[in-house]
Amino acid sequence: MCEIMTIITALIFSVIYFSAKKKGKPAKASFLGMLMFSGAALMWACDGIASVISGEPFFDISMEDTILGVIILVFGLSVVGIFYARNARKNAKQIQEA
Repeated sequence: MCEIMTIITALIFSVIYFSAKKKGKPAKASFLGMLMFSGAALMWACDGIASVISGEPFFDISMEDTILGVIILVFGLSVVGIFYARNARKNAKQIQEA
């Protein structure tokens, strides 16, 4: 389940980043989220392949895996939020100084 959650979140951040880039305003926080969740999705894909090789299903749809996915999303979104807030504060200071 955490594989599905991270893929969806990586796709959401990718759409946000590339739409902002198309408008000429790429956000570093959305780029960070895109890279972070894409890397996590790649990691879970490798884990799924290893599970298939050992005879288990690719997707683990259990309560423990769902809780793990939620924990990953909460911490990942927290990192992106902190990064966004830090950049917003830095940009506000630069605007005030100018």
